[in-house]
Amino acid sequence: MVPKTKVSPLSRAGLTIIIGRIVTVLVLLGLWQLFSGRVLPVYAISSPNAVWDSFWNLISTSAGWVNIGVTAKELAIGFGIGVVGGTVAGLLLGYFKTVGAILEPFIGAVNGIPKIAIAPVFVLILGIGTWTDAVIAGTMVSLILFYNIYVGMRTINPELIDVIRLMKANRLQLLRYVYAPSLISPFFAGLKASGPFAILGVIIGEFVASYNGVGHELSSASSNLNAAAVYSSIIVLVLMGFVLNVVLGQLDSWTSRKLGMTA
Repeated sequence: MVPKTKVSPLSRAGLTIIIGRIVTVLVLLGLWQLFSGRVLPVYAISSPNAVWDSFWNLISTSAGWVNIGVTAKELAIGFGIGVVGGTVAGLLLGYFKTVGAILEPFIGAVNGIPKIAIAPVFVLILGIGTWTDAVIAGTMVSLILFYNIYVGMRTINPELIDVIRLMKANRLQLLRYVYAPSLISPFFAGLKASGPFAILGVIIGEFVASYNGVGHELSSASSNLNAAAVYSSIIVLVLMGFVLNVVLGQLDSWTSRKLGMTA
């Protein structure tokens, strides 16, 4: 006689939640399809069928992939610029406390400016194209990384720093053995938090100063009241954000394992 396997209450609860989520999505899609054109105007909400057709057209044509590639390139460049710039600025202003105290209020003032308001400034300086979109994204990312690193530097135990200095450690050793381990968590927290802002910065740039890209297509579709193209472009951006978040999560896990092995 084969013994019966018992399903734990936790497994049942998890399965119920998954089924409930699937049913909820299906019901919402069904209501969307039912109300489209009958209760709500098609130009405002489109329909699931139309959105799928538009999305498929976007990812199955060379022109669609050109726009996706442009946005991905701008996102990668802007994210890299922002991470490097924000990290270096946070380290320097956190280490040199007097300089940090002088400049931090000015950085806070810049952070308070809506980025779409300063986008025309970047257009005047850099012109229309990839670098303008990337720099706008990099500005948003750098501010998030700066504050995470800057606050992390300020919260490091000063007694630990004094002990390391008494052991005749130089600045490089201080950075390697004290600052770096203490800043891993705020650094990766900043990375994950800045991902959506990087995408937002690129889309702002493509709205204001671009001839191609997913953001440009989104802006054009909105101007033409093409709701299906609007929603399909949004789906692409959501997928790009999901991929970026997965990559950053894997990088965080890999770094944590490496540090755990060397500790």
